[in-house]
Amino acid sequence: MSTQQIGMGNHGMNSTAPRERLVVVGNGMAGIRTVEDLLAKAPGRYDITVFGAEPHPNYNRIMLSPVLAGEKTFDQIVLNTRAWYEENGIRLISGDRVESIDRAARTVTAVSGLTVGYDKLLLATGSNPFIIPVPGVDLPGVIGFRDLADVEAMLAASKSGRHAVVIGGGLLGLEAANGLNINGMTVTVIHLMDTIMERQLDSSAGTMLQRELEGRGLTFLTGANTAEIVGEGRVQAVRLKDGREIPADLVVLAVGIRPNMALGQSAGLECGRGIKVDDAMVTSDPDILAVGECVEHRGMTYGLVAPLFEMAKVAADRLAGGAEAAYAGSVTSTKLKVTGVDLFSAGDFTADKDCEDIVFRDASRGVYKRIVLKDNRVRGAVLYGDTKDGAWYFQMLKDGEDVTPVRDTLIFGQGFGGGEAANPKAAVAALADSAEICGCNGVCKGAIVKAIKEKGLTSVDEVRAHTKASASCGTCTPMVESVLAVTLGAAYAGEAKAKPMCKCTDRTHDEVRQAIKALGLKSIPDVMQRMEWKTADGCHSCRPALNFYLLAEWPGEYKDDYRSRYINERVHANIQKDGTYSVVPRMWGGVTTANELRAIADVVDKFAIPQVKVTGGQRIDLFGVKKEDLPAVWADLNAAGMVSGHAYAKGLRTVKTCVGSEWCRFGTQDSTGMGIKLERMTWGSWTPHKFKMAVSGCPRNCAEATIKDLGVVAVDSGWEIHVGGNGGIHVRATDFLVKVETEEEVLEYTGAYMQLYREEARYLERTAPWIERVGLDYVRTRIVDDPENRKALHARFLFSQTFSQDDPWAERASGGVDRHEFSALAQVG
Repeated sequence: MSTQQIGMGNHGMNSTAPRERLVVVGNGMAGIRTVEDLLAKAPGRYDITVFGAEPHPNYNRIMLSPVLAGEKTFDQIVLNTRAWYEENGIRLISGDRVESIDRAARTVTAVSGLTVGYDKLLLATGSNPFIIPVPGVDLPGVIGFRDLADVEAMLAASKSGRHAVVIGGGLLGLEAANGLNINGMTVTVIHLMDTIMERQLDSSAGTMLQRELEGRGLTFLTGANTAEIVGEGRVQAVRLKDGREIPADLVVLAVGIRPNMALGQSAGLECGRGIKVDDAMVTSDPDILAVGECVEHRGMTYGLVAPLFEMAKVAADRLAGGAEAAYAGSVTSTKLKVTGVDLFSAGDFTADKDCEDIVFRDASRGVYKRIVLKDNRVRGAVLYGDTKDGAWYFQMLKDGEDVTPVRDTLIFGQGFGGGEAANPKAAVAALADSAEICGCNGVCKGAIVKAIKEKGLTSVDEVRAHTKASASCGTCTPMVESVLAVTLGAAYAGEAKAKPMCKCTDRTHDEVRQAIKALGLKSIPDVMQRMEWKTADGCHSCRPALNFYLLAEWPGEYKDDYRSRYINERVHANIQKDGTYSVVPRMWGGVTTANELRAIADVVDKFAIPQVKVTGGQRIDLFGVKKEDLPAVWADLNAAGMVSGHAYAKGLRTVKTCVGSEWCRFGTQDSTGMGIKLERMTWGSWTPHKFKMAVSGCPRNCAEATIKDLGVVAVDSGWEIHVGGNGGIHVRATDFLVKVETEEEVLEYTGAYMQLYREEARYLERTAPWIERVGLDYVRTRIVDDPENRKALHARFLFSQTFSQDDPWAERASGGVDRHEFSALAQVG
């Protein structure tokens, strides 16, 4: 199939009608935004071919940092799937970099040798990381931070190395440092200037941010100049010009970017700091346009997303045949979140002698605001910790508005004074249609209002899909909601909000978990302080949840807080309606011995336990145990080698088995042995809610594996793994996850599944509703389709088990606790 034939008919055109050939070099955000705008303006005009150097569809580079930090997966940051290219008749050639342009023949040639002709060519080659000119930069282990491959390299390095050095204290450098810190590396940031992020923040805000990040474990060396990267065969250290040497298993270069104009230069296009373009985004060749970080326009280059999208809009209009659209340059603002801290900056805040500063500081809240005025007009603004008025200040800056009427209260924001003016909806209503709402995607209020009215949009998701507003970093989502509320009035029902954890906080479970990870919070008081808890010490609902989230996030670092556990967990038994307790010793896979049975019988006689019952989980339950006898009961059972069955726990309860191939004539595999291996690997684990497993030796499923949180069913050729079942009030059959061949694979998939559930489910959320909320496809993507991620999840589960099976919980449950301590714990709450 020829290039001209690709995609014809997808736009309702005659398949024989000739179309102009558009080749786009660059599959990034600027190039594909141009294509999107072009499809909207002239859907059938071009036969489009897109070359991308990376082997991926178009994705959001802004969100690489959350991928590094483990907050998002790559699939979650993809902007346009491969199906989108096919649906729009676009030929995507990924993983094949264009290396030459023949302007006379109007062709481009890629590294593979593929040559494609064009009538119009769009260059969107982006930028390259600046490589500092010091010895050792070519050593293995020295990388930049520009694409997914860099993120994958950093994640790989974090698994084998201990020390990371990030050279550059700008936004990318800090995000890299935070992500590596979260992944367990000791991170040092080397920055040439005296304060970090000096291009976006003044010295006060930069110092506040540095102190915040130091509190999370990062080390900063400011005013430091790199002399050499040291290593034999691989990076080993970074040496500074003052002689200091910092050990490094990984070095990330995040000093800055340079326009990638090599392709334009080799083709003879006029270049300066980048590929030079006019106001129509046309290069020195009238058939070649350029957009994005690779271009120079009126002597300026841009590295922020909003200007790139403004360029894309103009380029698309010109490609569609328009003659009026022109790019006049951008006044930029930056609203971002650096490792959980909200920041905003706009304009010039390096005040000269003719400028005046208005400054507000609230150290206890971590809030800093500085407005720079010249001739009573906003020249620059820096906001730290509270950025809700950023759009208002930025609009004043762009409009050159005289602020004299509001100068006295300017620093307090648009809603100063309470009443109606303090209402976010009223503040948004007061904004002009030209006011920028989404800085990442360059979407103004008027564009959102127009889309709401013309397309009948009623939710943020719909606005996001049609306008791209809030589709990138998401910090403008509250403003988008306010635009919806103002535009629709009483017809706007509001967004569905997740419930807060409890009455002590307005924060949801997801928000708390994210903050614990992003902010490096490692104690319950830290979480309550940073997340602005309404009560001094929490309550019976939030404290157990916080205790679990901290245990799950920081195994080995966080010390389990028994005072934040429910009474059953504190006394290692289930309280009954008469005030006595039931004790359930663990029987691995439902298998027991004469010695264990004898020990149980002796305990029953010794403590006059009134009832003994076999449970549905193939164990023996001792009912009617007095509270004061619990330590002695456990001591006697422990002497026989029996530990708690954790029948009270938000963790593994049972692994039910059938007799399998060892005894049953229908059995295909050793289900009992498999169940014991699973139970020994997973016992003592903490999970958001109780977790039950079963292993059946054949599809007859005597162990009822298909109504468990995780069920394993033996078949002739291996094992089927099922997940998300529930045999309670609302019975839910499991979903089939995967079929494997070996017992080792069963253990790996089980550990990975439990760890994913531990890391992402909400406290007291069983696996059945969790699966229904996130979707089985999501779980498969994380575990089945991504072997490396599965192995990493399993490794983290095993790592946490080295602490959970050895911690005081397991020790107390096996009778190894001092009786006085046990009694004191039992009285708490």
